[in-house]
Amino acid sequence: MDVYSFILANREVFKLIYAIAILLICIIIVYKTNRLFHLSSHPGIRYFRNAFFFYGMAFFSRYILNYLIGSFASIVFFEFFLIIAGFFLLYSLIWRHLEKEKWSASSLFNSKISLFYAMALALVLIDFLWGTIFVMLASQVIVFVIASILSFKNYKKRQKSRFPGFYFLAMLLMLSAWILNSLAAFFFNWNLVALINVYIFNVLFFLVFLFGVVKFTNH
Repeated sequence: MDVYSFILANREVFKLIYAIAILLICIIIVYKTNRLFHLSSHPGIRYFRNAFFFYGMAFFSRYILNYLIGSFASIVFFEFFLIIAGFFLLYSLIWRHLEKEKWSASSLFNSKISLFYAMALALVLIDFLWGTIFVMLASQVIVFVIASILSFKNYKKRQKSRFPGFYFLAMLLMLSAWILNSLAAFFFNWNLVALINVYIFNVLFFLVFLFGVVKFTNH
């Protein structure tokens, strides 16, 4: 039995392990960045932290809460949380240009962030009405194209700092994962090989960020 056949035969177990691994990585990232925010009071760190909070919620709802609330509801929550997480990562790169006044007391609920929730709800609703996930996939490809460009510019400006390099690499990995997701959905009908490659890119994305956060906070 080859590797792919073995994974296919035990895919529910592997999906659960995959979800738990990403959930644990998100918990560590949120914990460490939350401590760093309380030390530095840097607004961008709050939005970065929120992104991984929602990524953790997304994988928890899709692969773990699924057994309690059913597949349909878990997919809706999964899509909503994924979109919100992508928006928060993008906002962590552009907040300086949008927040001219003193930053809000809450990074989860304020006038600017409320637009994210409204947009995410609208995108999920469109996907629901159309019976597709195309809108989510397209929105996240666009988000990470922009995020990759912005993180590359930050990297060029601050090459002496290691974290922008990790950020840029992680953005490229996540962009690649979303492109693979789109290809797997529309051209390969969620072919097993394509899906496994998506999982690999997802894990690499979270591991790169975990490594960068651990190195940065330890320093």
